[in-house]
Amino acid sequence: MNIPNDKLLFIFEMANNHMGQLDHGLRIIRELHQVSRGFDFHFAFKFQYRHLDTFIHPEYRGRSDIKYVKRFCETRLAAEEFRVLKSAAEELGFITVCTPFDEASVDLILEHGIAIIKVASCSFTDWPLLEHIVKTDRPLICSTAGVPLEDIDKVVSFLEHRRRSFALMHCVAEYPTRMCNLELNQIRLLRSRYPRIQVGYSTHEPPDLRSSIQVAIAQGATVFEKHVGVPTADSPLNAYSAAPGQIRSWLESAREAMEMCGTVGKRYEVSGAEAASLRALRRGVFAKRAMARGQRITLDDVMLAIPVSDGQLTANDLSKYTEFRLQSEVGANEPLLHANVSRVETRERVYAIVCRVREVLKESKVAAPGEADLEISHHYGLDHFDEYGITMITVVNRAYCKKLLIVLPGQKHPEQYHKVKEESFHILWGEVSVNLDGVTTSRHRGDLVVIEPGVKHSFASSAGAVIEEISSTHCKDDSYYTDSAITENKDRKTLLTYWME
Repeated sequence: MNIPNDKLLFIFEMANNHMGQLDHGLRIIRELHQVSRGFDFHFAFKFQYRHLDTFIHPEYRGRSDIKYVKRFCETRLAAEEFRVLKSAAEELGFITVCTPFDEASVDLILEHGIAIIKVASCSFTDWPLLEHIVKTDRPLICSTAGVPLEDIDKVVSFLEHRRRSFALMHCVAEYPTRMCNLELNQIRLLRSRYPRIQVGYSTHEPPDLRSSIQVAIAQGATVFEKHVGVPTADSPLNAYSAAPGQIRSWLESAREAMEMCGTVGKRYEVSGAEAASLRALRRGVFAKRAMARGQRITLDDVMLAIPVSDGQLTANDLSKYTEFRLQSEVGANEPLLHANVSRVETRERVYAIVCRVREVLKESKVAAPGEADLEISHHYGLDHFDEYGITMITVVNRAYCKKLLIVLPGQKHPEQYHKVKEESFHILWGEVSVNLDGVTTSRHRGDLVVIEPGVKHSFASSAGAVIEEISSTHCKDDSYYTDSAITENKDRKTLLTYWME
């Protein structure tokens, strides 16, 4: 199997809270099953295996002055008793997980048929143990408490090279972990650094703390682990293990977080109520004056105001990539309705031009500053751009001006002149046919063409070209076209700010 990722996975870590008593371990499993009912999550029960006869040095066995030696020896269960616990967990629908702390325990996991192997933080770079674990076919969940990033990198590379299915768990090995030390931003770090790997959160905070699970879910964790137990008069729980009632509260908090976080991996669906609320606050489009059938709608022709009526155009529809024309006349102050306009979208066509310009720059090896604006000049409209037009990048426009002119294959720039500006064309790439006052010459890479004020000029390229234009300051109203139809076309330019990849 693989680690489930269609729903959140919650792992209940029994550790040594069975207190060395099979019946108490079974009680923990049953009570945790009861409190986890009704939640749409995956659930797993986890055990810890240690081959104590070899795990503890012979000279230290039975010592009561060493915390973990005492704890492990006093809570020892036989292998067959763990098999009973594992079977009980599976019968109640739990996935089974186990942490082995030595090689013999890995073999026992396989013998018992446990589904997932958990690698504890203390064993994260225990290379002899890892080499033994990766010989199995089990998916892995690996905790990272206290492990430097370079060591996480090494283990991730080690497991990926062996094509293992595994998840990483953010974890802090402070028992219990104070709120100020939870370091939940590490979840985001792990997800960013290892985007193909599932990331979770192994918790040791005080069991009544509800907010941490919500933050972890918001950070993108999908696997969660918490120590669990059932307290008795003789066996109270430690400060980081949760009783069944606390687990119920923990799961409820997780469910609340899932509801708050909402849709994953795509844009959420807007409700009817939300759409109506937003539309009521948008400005409607109204005619400033009477407008005739077939007239193109521009911002000069309309006023934007509330309230907006059903079926009315709003200011949000008036993109520079959208052309509207009236299909019937409209009176002054009347709303413009979707049903009364034709709509043409140009975004895809503009983006296709941008892609072609990028290709020319790439082929010519001409570097353009990423922050420079791009101007697409379509003198007779986008429908005729491949025949008449250029694309222009304004690099700087101060007392001096520098532009890059990109002429796509087959394009011609119509004849114009300037009254104030003097400019020079430096051919950086390709071949250009330049016409100055009726005289046409062919110019190539490296050539310089000086165009004085008043000189009528046009240019074209059959295979495409890049021209560096160096001039005095460019003034908006200093371009005079021989064809007055171009001057009358107020929509002959499309300006883009963010166009570089």
